[in-house]
Amino acid sequence: MPKGKHPSDSDQPELPLAGQAAGPDAASTPPAESPAPADPVSDGASELPAAEAAEPVAPQNNDNAPLAHSYRNWFLDYASYVILDRAVPHLDDGLKPVQRRILHTLYEKDDGRFHKVANIVGATMAFHPHGDASIGAALVGMGQRAWLIEPQGNYGNTLTGDAAAAPRYIECRLTPFAREVLFNPKTTNWQKSYDGRSEEPVTLPAKFPITLLEGAEGIAVGLTTKILPHNFNDLCRASINHLQGKAFRIRPDFPSGGIADFSAYHDGERGAKVKVRAKVEQRSRMQFAITELPYGATTESLKASIESAIAKGKLKVKRIEDMTSESVEILIELSSTADPDKFIDQLYVFTDCEVTLSPAACVIIDDKPSFMGVSEILRRSVDRARALLGQELEIRLAELADQWHADSLERIFIEERIYRRIEGAKTWEAVLHEIREGLVPHVKKLRREVTDEDITRLTEIRIKRISAYNRFKADEAILALEKEMKQVKHDLAHLTDYAIAWFERLQEKYGKGHKRRTTSDEIEQISAASVVVANQKLHVNKAEGFIALNTRKDDFEFVQDVTPLDDVVAFMQDATCKLVRVAEKVFIGKNIEHLHVVPKDGDDRYYTLIYQDKESGKAFAKRFQLGGMTREKVYNLAASEGSKLVFFDETKNPDSMPKAVTVYLSGRCSARVKEFIFDLSELTVGARGNKGVTVTQYPIRDVKRA
Repeated sequence: MPKGKHPSDSDQPELPLAGQAAGPDAASTPPAESPAPADPVSDGASELPAAEAAEPVAPQNNDNAPLAHSYRNWFLDYASYVILDRAVPHLDDGLKPVQRRILHTLYEKDDGRFHKVANIVGATMAFHPHGDASIGAALVGMGQRAWLIEPQGNYGNTLTGDAAAAPRYIECRLTPFAREVLFNPKTTNWQKSYDGRSEEPVTLPAKFPITLLEGAEGIAVGLTTKILPHNFNDLCRASINHLQGKAFRIRPDFPSGGIADFSAYHDGERGAKVKVRAKVEQRSRMQFAITELPYGATTESLKASIESAIAKGKLKVKRIEDMTSESVEILIELSSTADPDKFIDQLYVFTDCEVTLSPAACVIIDDKPSFMGVSEILRRSVDRARALLGQELEIRLAELADQWHADSLERIFIEERIYRRIEGAKTWEAVLHEIREGLVPHVKKLRREVTDEDITRLTEIRIKRISAYNRFKADEAILALEKEMKQVKHDLAHLTDYAIAWFERLQEKYGKGHKRRTTSDEIEQISAASVVVANQKLHVNKAEGFIALNTRKDDFEFVQDVTPLDDVVAFMQDATCKLVRVAEKVFIGKNIEHLHVVPKDGDDRYYTLIYQDKESGKAFAKRFQLGGMTREKVYNLAASEGSKLVFFDETKNPDSMPKAVTVYLSGRCSARVKEFIFDLSELTVGARGNKGVTVTQYPIRDVKRA
């Protein structure tokens, strides 16, 4: 490769850009004319060579391009990063990376006192490579739930949707529960932080199914996770049942309460559904109160949905008053025209008082996202908690053994006066040798060999300690160590029982006052048509083609009272029809001939019409029923577009359909008889799109029922 040439440069000569001269002399040379294409019917060969006549081949990707490898892998790297390091909680501790780093920062700074949230956010940024906003939002969320972070100050209100105060005004610290179940540096796996300056936990050694207690929600590339929160006492009982080999079932418990239908929960797996309703009380005949919210809603969002339903005429409400403070209380006073017997059902149908949740439990396992049920998440979390408890016991047993060995050596060293042997030693090596020789007769009393480190530790005993040595207290200390070692060995041999006692102790210590807030009940589907009230007045402007609700304009005429869910079918003078949903104001089409509300169980009316076909000029008569229709779609009832409707009749009773009509032809036509009676009794009821039977080949001036 020539020196200074970029690796991406091709050895082929450069090609000019479109509209650019190929060389310095190209400006004075006219472009050659393109060869004429070969005659497709001619047998003669093309004048172009075979290589030039062939179709151009699409250029292939250049795998040697400098950025080809990066572009190929960037999306996968980004997707993996979002899944593993941002949006999805890890199964081992149930935390997202930002939550784990916040808690680790709080643990490092934990001194029992509150810390300013702004300081914690800033310190967490040493571990979390994102902005302070995401860290602050995650911290406030955990503080509002208050299981892992104890809040102090204005953390907002999850019931009303009020935001928390600025991070510089609020404080936080770890809860005793978090200190007990999440942290143990001796059993923590560590990794370098993103900048390599410090170490952070890969996952925290959680000894409780935190992801089920806190719940989790996140959107990653190609997947989402939504794990609903569960009750602390329910999780403790389910964990104990699993350790005992018994069956268990856990269902979500929402902090906002409400009434939930878990019949389609399916263990929180993908495709599951949970219906949640607000709790509504009737205080008097015309006054109702919402006292519990569906999960995810706030009093502000719920009020907004109620006000929207009122504006659309679906609810008749005189006044709404939000009295929420420590508990939810939204007072609703009905208007005099409302039906109180249907009002609660109307709230569930037309507002956010009933919501449907779609859980999809996804967690990180072995650096991969995995979908599973909440029961499996609990089983794996409890099994890991049991293993961690065993690991802690083994560490404790090793520590006790080391302490017993050190205390026993010290006892022999002092009681047997071995320290006197070093009085005549001149060198450090001689000191160590004398101590080792003095211990030889007593090593049988020990449980492991004496190391150089043990002998060095004996030389560090101060004379004051030797002179104040109390043999009775030393014996008691060794007996206490032996007793604890015996208990730890027993717990290791009965690790399952030890884990059961662990969860029982947690429930007794932290479960008081945490009763279930969400009531479980089967929720029956409410039909909107069964609770809606015809309290809207439908008007129509036939010439301009508009329908409107509750208008007072003079150019609109009243049709009938309707509900906000009604559909209207309109027949136009151009022999078309259209189905639309009633609304505040809707354009259907100019020159409406007839309009009526379609019943909920379907339109069973019989229609008779005569139209003048635009294409043939003939007039046709037909009878039909509408059948199924799609809203906003224009249906042509004539043989060709642009035809004209000259007679229209509709009735619910087939016996009342017109038997005959008088047809008046145009005075300018060449027909001798310009008025005749046409028999309609022979017409059969056909499909909406039928052409019909011929009435006359002449233009019609008018048609009247005979």
